[in-house]
Amino acid sequence: MIAADAIGNSEGGRSPVAIVVDAGYDQHTIEEEILRPFGFQVIERACHGDAAAVVKAVAGADAVLVRESPITEEALDAMPNCRVIVRYGVGVDNIDRDAAARRGIYVANVPDYGVEEVSDQTLALFFAVVRRVATRDRAVREGAWNVSRSEPMYRIAGRTLGIIGYGRIGAAFHRKCSTLGFARTLVHDSNVHELPFGAEHVELDELIEQADVISLHVPLRPSTQHIISRERIARMRPGTVVLNTSRGGLIDEEALAEALHSGHLGGAGIDVYSKEPPQRDHPLFTTPNTVLSDHTAWYSEASVSELQTKAAQEVARVFSGGEPLHWVNRWS
Repeated sequence: MIAADAIGNSEGGRSPVAIVVDAGYDQHTIEEEILRPFGFQVIERACHGDAAAVVKAVAGADAVLVRESPITEEALDAMPNCRVIVRYGVGVDNIDRDAAARRGIYVANVPDYGVEEVSDQTLALFFAVVRRVATRDRAVREGAWNVSRSEPMYRIAGRTLGIIGYGRIGAAFHRKCSTLGFARTLVHDSNVHELPFGAEHVELDELIEQADVISLHVPLRPSTQHIISRERIARMRPGTVVLNTSRGGLIDEEALAEALHSGHLGGAGIDVYSKEPPQRDHPLFTTPNTVLSDHTAWYSEASVSELQTKAAQEVARVFSGGEPLHWVNRWS
């Protein structure tokens, strides 16, 4: 890794620069090896989600690799030579894609990494909620025994599973749930036209009203902001379990917390939040039968290596004269 202030020249000419914004990985030798044939300097800069810091960090960049920090139009103006921005991950709501398209800058993501990890985490949260794993652990450590009747648990077999979004992760989650004995699997995804045997296409509101377990696997867009709204939460079946390993903004968190406190919902497994990290007074921190994790559903040692490799390969494709494999702001 080249020092953060070491942008310089190569053989009297300017080397292309790839700025890594807030990746937080132990090293970037993978990116350096993939981009070395193009003469790249790979430089990591910490911005901690600060938009103004990002503008300074990316100034003069030819390529940017970013996690959650915002890439605004002002940041784009600071890098007139930039040809590609790659999101380390799936969601690209932190990048001004339209402004990038107007400048002819490719925006790409890595949608095909961590599929097994995220679907595993969703399943883990589900089991932790319905089998009361976290509360039983705490109770046993405190000396309690044989008090399971104080915490309702239900049999999974015979219930109805609802999956909102049936891309790679939603499909993987369904595959892993297919042996659990669900009586029905309802899927809402207007972009998917064929489902495996046993799954049914339904409208969103039908899924909301009939599912006992609702798992979210859609990107955050204006059309999906608070797709799990106060009104839809009110129409869920009593005891419904809500799972979210996608994006926090998909759920009205205040309304979800109220429904958990009231007992209308049976539990929730949440890995993502509307603002991250969540504040200590976040409404879900005090709700019953709620299992929380820290936006780590994507993580394993294998998935990190896969993510860094695939992100750098997108930059390499552009500097080889091609287009990104996962180009998300197409202008033609």
